[in-house]
Amino acid sequence: MNYLLPLLSVLIGYSIAVGLEPRVKKNLKLLLAFSGSFLLSLTVMDLLPSLYVHQKPGDLNIGLFIMVGILFQIILEFFSKGAEHGHVHGHDKMTKMPWLLFISLCIHALLEGFPVGHHHDLAYGIAIHHLPIAIILSTFFINAKLNKTALFFFMLTFAVMTPLGTLLSGYLPMQFYGIATAIVIGILFHISSTIIFESSEGHKFNVAKVTMIILGIVLASIL
Repeated sequence: MNYLLPLLSVLIGYSIAVGLEPRVKKNLKLLLAFSGSFLLSLTVMDLLPSLYVHQKPGDLNIGLFIMVGILFQIILEFFSKGAEHGHVHGHDKMTKMPWLLFISLCIHALLEGFPVGHHHDLAYGIAIHHLPIAIILSTFFINAKLNKTALFFFMLTFAVMTPLGTLLSGYLPMQFYGIATAIVIGILFHISSTIIFESSEGHKFNVAKVTMIILGIVLASIL
């Protein structure tokens, strides 16, 4: 399931966009709010405490690498334009593959897979996070008239990146795994909090959005 869930979520999102062509942005915004809350809760309740529990005297500063992760995600978003949290613009005709967006999004998805091998519940969080992102990205590229073959290649590669990260993490020495996990925590902090604050127009909270955020917290606490 560690490998299958993140992979299937992207492919399902792509299929929904291609088959149903969803146009109700409000529902996607609520799904994004839930996914951001769920992912942030898993990070705070499980991933972060476990990293500090296993820290030994003399180990490198975990907090420093968390901040490195936040900074690294900010740098990635200069190239992806915020696609990691469903922030895409425009519907102009796209004549070529958006390589900068593609590469930065794949790096992001690859790194997200690193902690999954030791924190299996995170696979659910990443899958729920990737589902609306895949729908939004696929819909955007369809409206931008991106070549269908290029779109399929984009989404398939994106789908494979997180399981690949999980696979590669198994070959990391534990000291490097801790550093990689701290960086991923920083990435997840930035992504999930941004999703929560951007999932409604004008950054305004409403009852439906708050309900979805609470639901995400409750579900994460149960796992």
